[in-house]
Amino acid sequence: MSAPKIVVIGLGYIGLPTAAMFALHGNEVLGVDIDPETLSALRSGNVPVREKDLTAIVRDALATGRLRVSDRVERADYFILCVPTPAKGQNADLRAVRSAAKSVAPYVKKGSTVIVESTVPPRTTDLVVRPLLENGRLRAGRDFHLAYCPERVMPGNIVREIVENDRIIGGITPQAAAKAQQIYSSFVRGNIFLTDLTTAEFVKLAENAFRDVNIALANELANLAEAHGIDIWEAIGLANRHPRVNILRPGPGVGGHCIAVDPWFLLAPKVEARMITSARAVNDGRPGHVARRTLGLVKGVQHPKVAAFGVAYKGNADDVRESPAIRVIETLRKAGVDVATYDPLVPQDLYPTQGLEEAISGADCLLILADHRDFFYVDPSLVARKVRRKLLFDTRHCVDHRKWATRGFEVHDLGSSRVLNRRASGSTVR
Repeated sequence: MSAPKIVVIGLGYIGLPTAAMFALHGNEVLGVDIDPETLSALRSGNVPVREKDLTAIVRDALATGRLRVSDRVERADYFILCVPTPAKGQNADLRAVRSAAKSVAPYVKKGSTVIVESTVPPRTTDLVVRPLLENGRLRAGRDFHLAYCPERVMPGNIVREIVENDRIIGGITPQAAAKAQQIYSSFVRGNIFLTDLTTAEFVKLAENAFRDVNIALANELANLAEAHGIDIWEAIGLANRHPRVNILRPGPGVGGHCIAVDPWFLLAPKVEARMITSARAVNDGRPGHVARRTLGLVKGVQHPKVAAFGVAYKGNADDVRESPAIRVIETLRKAGVDVATYDPLVPQDLYPTQGLEEAISGADCLLILADHRDFFYVDPSLVARKVRRKLLFDTRHCVDHRKWATRGFEVHDLGSSRVLNRRASGSTVR
């Protein structure tokens, strides 16, 4: 029996590793993308998506001959839509989903299976994708299968999690869900749970709303800790000693392609959703809070310069989508602050940055906005020789504050009104 043929539409953070995994597990895969630079890079063996271990598996998949790339769709047994759905205000921008569905519609035949992986509002697969695929010819659930299987991976760990994480598959019929399960089980080692289309769409959004609400709680507690004059990090550490409490880490805001966007897709007309909208407001307000505190730290300084460490939305990743760090930086620049950016992971074509020494030279404040592991190892003695003022504001609680204080830095922490300096650190510099 010949291996099934799969067409994956969209070769980004999700589509490319998905296509590679299918190919490496014996399937014939065609990856389709409309970006000529992406296709040119892949044909040359270069992987345009920066993700740990992804280059190796994509090159291996291409080398087998079972993974090809093209800008044209072909007939296949399975069609998987992995295109982005950015937010347009508080609504999902479904233009890419519609375009992907239209592109595969002429190639869907009796017995084909179409699977949507893109994050979409509930009922999108049924009410938006299905009519575009049927187009007066075949009928979903009778002539071809239609399913929804959301990705559940974290940037920085995609290659591992795409294999190991449990998956949810919703089908327009139970047979459609089972048909999709057959192909995913070729490489997924986690459990696969089957349900209907709308439930699967809802679950994906509910997962990210859960995370957003819990991050908002941590951020709100951080604001209250500052007002009460206590250290939120000590308070969270103590509260989490309770066997049924797990407060998350506060920070400068929420970013990425999921948590900062997906909760809006859950909302329904005439249904009040106060917790979700409040959480979005809290998290969206964090960059402004960080910018105001930073402005307070450099108040009175003529022509202040801030060295911003990190423009990615999260630590140890190069992803700048919806990054709260960038919102902080832009707010400070609008206020007249000279902001130099340093991020050893983000490439220049995604966001312009400087080298470490250039960024810190003459700075009045070091502002940590992403918890990259590299920042923990920055030598404060080196920094002290380059800056104009020894001032550190750590919004991620990710460096050794005592080490910086003993080198003469005044250390400020997000979620605390306390200041750590050389005297408070209990150490002296030799």
